[in-house]
Amino acid sequence: MSRSVAILGIQWGDEGKGKIVDMLTEHANAVVRFQGGHNAGHTIVVEDSKTILHLVPSGILHEGVECLIGNGVVLAPDALQEELAMLDQKGVQVTGRLWISPACPLIMPYHILLDHAREKKRGKAAIGTTGRGIGPAYEDKASRRGLRVADLFDAAYCDQRLEQIVDYHNFVLREYFKSEAIDLGQMQEFCRFHAARLEPLVADVSARIGALRAAGRNILFEGAQGTLLDIDHGTYPFVTSSNTTAGGACTGSGTGPRDLDHVLGVVKAYTTRVGGGPFPTELSDEVGEHLASRGNEFGATTGRARRCGWLDAVALRRAVRINGVGGLCVTKLDVLDGLEVIKVCTGYTCKGQPYDPLIMDGRAFANCEPVYEELEGWQQPTSGVIQLDQLPREARVYLDRIQDLTDVPIDLVSTGPERSHCITCNTVY
Repeated sequence: MSRSVAILGIQWGDEGKGKIVDMLTEHANAVVRFQGGHNAGHTIVVEDSKTILHLVPSGILHEGVECLIGNGVVLAPDALQEELAMLDQKGVQVTGRLWISPACPLIMPYHILLDHAREKKRGKAAIGTTGRGIGPAYEDKASRRGLRVADLFDAAYCDQRLEQIVDYHNFVLREYFKSEAIDLGQMQEFCRFHAARLEPLVADVSARIGALRAAGRNILFEGAQGTLLDIDHGTYPFVTSSNTTAGGACTGSGTGPRDLDHVLGVVKAYTTRVGGGPFPTELSDEVGEHLASRGNEFGATTGRARRCGWLDAVALRRAVRINGVGGLCVTKLDVLDGLEVIKVCTGYTCKGQPYDPLIMDGRAFANCEPVYEELEGWQQPTSGVIQLDQLPREARVYLDRIQDLTDVPIDLVSTGPERSHCITCNTVY
């Protein structure tokens, strides 16, 4: 009997999903990306060899596993080609294993220009996007103006659409942003160049998922970013442009909600955030520096330093509810090694009064002051530990408290970057 598991980040992204997907792919036949674009960065370490993936699903490092890019992913053809070249250099077989939905919206060079121009115009109010054109590409999709992968294979139709699209975006770039314009001929050539390279990779992803399920195969659905960056449920407007939640796994791949058998929520033992936006538990002291240094908190995609803070159990509970999380994977537990005291945010106040924001709105969230519960830290190292009973007592108490606060069992605990650095508490497959 097949089992489909969605692996989602339930903070602001960067929770270590790539490692967990890679590890669980040992039991899977296919891995599906369903949202986001090459703004995602999933880092996988196998025997000290590091691979950073942005578009290709993290299961690609396992031989014989199908990797599917669903319709919810915005696809940058040039970025994909760079990634495929990198995998080829590493000796990773991709041909016959990677399939792309023809309904994927395309990220075009003008989307990147628009992204940069907008952030520049926002000034101090900049959202902190990766500058990869993700938001503008999703906007074109929603406005029914964008190109999709399938459009590349009809050159006359594609050229006609590009004339309208380039005319529209050039007006915005020149008149509003006072920026450089896009050359139509270059865009047409860009599409022709990538059409030939993408066509052999195109398949009906939804049908392939259905066939895998019918054949009793195991499937992993790999999320990018995190729940608190969801376009609907995150700290708007400081969010990404897609649905990073469990519902996005269905709409972004063409699978039914009843076909998701388990949702695994990946959460760091603390909290990080990249870019702008409110962050109630952020630390700007020695503890924050400890987390950043020990956790090597730099973005895999942009290299930007991540903001660090204590675990926010209030936001975590909301993420658990939104996603229907059935089990947790706690990552980077070893980063907390050596701290005398560990704090967990268990509530918020605003102007001295208990406060529960109705939505994760950026303004509402910015007014929150954290209410902390203190737990005893541990001095023994946990890095590389693979048995729960080998953890220090204080670390086990901390994990138990996370389970109590979320009312969700912990399935896995990651204690280091290597594939093997993991404790299995409950079997996912």
